[in-house]
Amino acid sequence: MTDTEYLQHAESLLAAVEASCDRINDATDADVDNQRVGGMITLTFANRSQIIINLQKPLQEVWLATKAGGFHYKFDSFWRSTREGSEFFSDLSAHASSQSGMALKFNS
Repeated sequence: MTDTEYLQHAESLLAAVEASCDRINDATDADVDNQRVGGMITLTFANRSQIIINLQKPLQEVWLATKAGGFHYKFDSFWRSTREGSEFFSDLSAHASSQSGMALKFNS
């Protein structure tokens, strides 16, 4: 994949995370604060726990940092975990739900 293709897919992922936060906040009382600085988004939940998503351009990866640990994703028709092969938005939903104490669904 070229750097341009990586950036297009990665920017789409970050935009989808932001849109999911807006949708979650409109539909629930979860109060997920999302702050984007360049290629990084910090999600902060009402209990002050955080999840950080950032782009690793040299590796063409997206990294997800949660209370449970760090996870790396590469694009292969979707953002796939380099360890388990799981899908990014499914993993983000599970970790966000666990950390916030509410069922939260993030979509691509």
